[in-house]
Amino acid sequence: MSTHRTQLLIIDPQNDFCDLPDNWLPAYSHPGQHPEPVQAPVLPVAGAHEDMLRLADWISANAARIDQITVTLDSHQSYDIAHPAFWQQGNGTAVNPFTQITAAQVRAGEFAPRNREELARALAYLDQLEAQGSYTLMVWPMHCEIGSWGYGVHAAVLKAYRNWEESQLRAARHVFKGMNPFTEHYSAIRAEVPDPQDPETGLNTALLAQLRDCSQLVIAGEASSHCVRATTEHIVENWGSHDFSRIVLLTDCMSPVGGFESAHTDFLQRMQAIGVRCETSARFGL
Repeated sequence: MSTHRTQLLIIDPQNDFCDLPDNWLPAYSHPGQHPEPVQAPVLPVAGAHEDMLRLADWISANAARIDQITVTLDSHQSYDIAHPAFWQQGNGTAVNPFTQITAAQVRAGEFAPRNREELARALAYLDQLEAQGSYTLMVWPMHCEIGSWGYGVHAAVLKAYRNWEESQLRAARHVFKGMNPFTEHYSAIRAEVPDPQDPETGLNTALLAQLRDCSQLVIAGEASSHCVRATTEHIVENWGSHDFSRIVLLTDCMSPVGGFESAHTDFLQRMQAIGVRCETSARFGL
């Protein structure tokens, strides 16, 4: 018998990924002046705020029947292979966010690490990443910087699982990913290219064992084109059986990064084809 009947896995429900309206943003004001936002999401996913509101409502409605909650947190520093501070163009100018970089471009001198001593390491990474066929390296805006407002959890989701903790007398588990600056870490299960010098980037067997130990694993979060997709794919790869009916994706509690809508659609279609259940929060109750 599983220790946990139903587990909820919330992937990266962080402020930087949420298209929060102004009245949800931290603000300041001087006497007699209208408050002005002082923080804003760095990498907002269209629809994510509403996704998180639906997820918070679902947690509240099903709290007594959720046995475990696990929350993953994208955890970065400014200096990161997928952030602008790592790279420069061949002429020494800055690399703009949302630039894709290939090994061939680096070899041709179009891009280079700002720290020239990292050239061989960066090329080896890009070669292995491209050989796997999963992603092309994307230089994202610096996001989910550890300690920043954007790193924090969407307020409604945080409140919902805090209430769950206090009513059920259990602590949510938190999984931190992305702190190694030399590899991308979309998935909570392992980095895109594990760093042999850093066990934290390898297969997270303890997390996998915990997630498999259930009668039902419910998955939600951001973004469906990247971190939700990668995490779910790695869970499926390491599920231990070909029966994926215990895995449920809350499809209205996740959205894709703009421009990657086809990755979202393809992901859901592939998961449904192998037996993963794709449900909406309104229709799926515990």
